Amino acid sequence: MSFYTSLNGLKNAQTDLGVISHNIANAETNGFKKSRTEFADIVVGSAFTNPKLIVGIGAAVESVTQSFALGPIEQTGSALDLAINGDGFFTLVNTVNQETLYTRNGSLSVNEAGYITDGSNNRLQVFPTDATGTITSTTPTDALIPATNGTDASGNPIDFAGITVADDGAITASYADGSNIVVGKVALASFIAPQGLKQVGSSNWVANGLSGAASYGQPSTVQYGSLLSGALERSNVDIAEELVGLITAQRNFQANAKAIDTATQISQTVIQLRT
Repeated sequence: MSFYTSLNGLKNAQTDLGVISHNIANAETNGFKKSRTEFADIVVGSAFTNPKLIVGIGAAVESVTQSFALGPIEQTGSALDLAINGDGFFTLVNTVNQETLYTRNGSLSVNEAGYITDGSNNRLQVFPTDATGTITSTTPTDALIPATNGTDASGNPIDFAGITVADDGAITASYADGSNIVVGKVALASFIAPQGLKQVGSSNWVANGLSGAASYGQPSTVQYGSLLSGALERSNVDIAEELVGLITAQRNFQANAKAIDTATQISQTVIQLRT
């Protein structure tokens, strides 16, 4: 029995080491959220077992829980670097499979077609607005920046000149003649149980039954948080904390390995006595 108990301990320590290593590896990943391993003891008995004589048989990994605590905010100066001061998520759509993704990484840019995208060409979702910036639909759509805003008196196109994002999510495109157009308001998502979101890499998550469906709202309202333009949220990994956890997990691994070694020596002694 002690062999299997310690073997489970080795596997658990290995899982813990893997989670901590993943956290440390992403200490510089924008929008990354650290995880921690949670264990549960295993106790087996029956209705006829004396509760005073029940011996546990080890531990198991109960869950790998994500922490969505806010990470440090770094000022960058780029208008399309966005950080959320709150609990919301940016909403993106994968243009290949139309999958909806959620992220805290607000490092965005405008691609050659005028869409606002992340580094993987996933398109940012916004609420459509009228010319005054009033939301006209609560169904998010792709954020698209028109390359021109009509023509001037000579018939020449009025080219795009710049972009700004307000703390309420309003994306305003500026043009060479000084005109401005609000192209939409950033659609933020919120979940009743964000710890249930499924990680899919690149600081992105997808919704599932554990997280519940996304509810959408604009920044600076209720639980969604406000936007900070010209800033990025860094990883919430604390290197010092992770290194202490790494040492603890290593000692846990060594202790279980030593228990197996001790059990082996006892078994060898018993076998030698019988012979």
